[in-house]
Amino acid sequence: MSFKLHLGDCLEVLTDFPDNSVDSIVTDPPYGLSFMGKKWDYDVPSTEIWAECLRVLKPGGHMLAFSGTRTQHRMAVRIEDAGFEIRDMIAWVYGTGFPKSKNLDGDWQGWGTALKPALEPITLARKPLIGTVTANVLTHGTGALNVGGCRVGTDQTITLRSPTSTTASGWRTVGREKRVERKNPPGRWPANLIHDGSSDVTELFPGEAEKSAARFFYCPKASKRDRDDGLEGFEQRNNMRVNAPRKSEEAKHAAVLANTHPTVKPTDLMRYLCRLVTPPGGLVLDPFMGSGSTGKAALLEGFRFYGIERENEHYLTATARINKAAKETTE
Repeated sequence: MSFKLHLGDCLEVLTDFPDNSVDSIVTDPPYGLSFMGKKWDYDVPSTEIWAECLRVLKPGGHMLAFSGTRTQHRMAVRIEDAGFEIRDMIAWVYGTGFPKSKNLDGDWQGWGTALKPALEPITLARKPLIGTVTANVLTHGTGALNVGGCRVGTDQTITLRSPTSTTASGWRTVGREKRVERKNPPGRWPANLIHDGSSDVTELFPGEAEKSAARFFYCPKASKRDRDDGLEGFEQRNNMRVNAPRKSEEAKHAAVLANTHPTVKPTDLMRYLCRLVTPPGGLVLDPFMGSGSTGKAALLEGFRFYGIERENEHYLTATARINKAAKETTE
């Protein structure tokens, strides 16, 4: 599949994009948390940037934008102020975050300043439709979510109460209680919750954790192999946060990586998100490309991709990773 990568500020680059030319936007923009002291993370993207994203999206096109828990409200407001409809918020829940807390001593031992991070919000927004959903989809190919392509598979038999005794394809009535059951259904409806499959998360669900949690799509954080795939020959460096104490839990788990971008998203997660909001063969845009996880995922899913990245180091990383994915799709 085709792709184009741009090095530069997204607000400037987007002005060259034609109106109504992109099918979806899947992006992991700055969270506005001054993460690791990075200048690019001083604020969430401006309303002007989201307005440009709105302009280049086709009518009914969806956007998925990650954010931090402390600044998701600001991100969503700016997206809405740009003209988008806020449709939902997806929570990616994981059990592997480290608390960034200052712990007190003395009489206040046991008190701290922060909770353990365990989720990242993803704002689901849509450019206003032209006419009805059906008319918009028929005209532009956008406006609806790919529910069928993102169902969460299950081999369980699902039993539900039915208000009538009507029998649908693959279903049958059970007894007089008007219940219906279906074996090996096509999968559960995609939810606004995604989890990493860790025991920390599955144990939060009632009943048998694995079976209960299996109704949701799950994807762990990016592995070293996933992060560095395609970066053979790149210099490997320690990826510990610059301000993390040497004896901290974070330092113990620091990895030597070629991909030093601090917020790499897993490919499987980005593939799922691209598939959810992009029509077959559609064009995915990521105005904050980072190390290229969205682009890699889009190509592996059979979509076209346009990416924009301001930092040269991450642009080179993204280029290598996306080229590797492009090669895999043509072999």
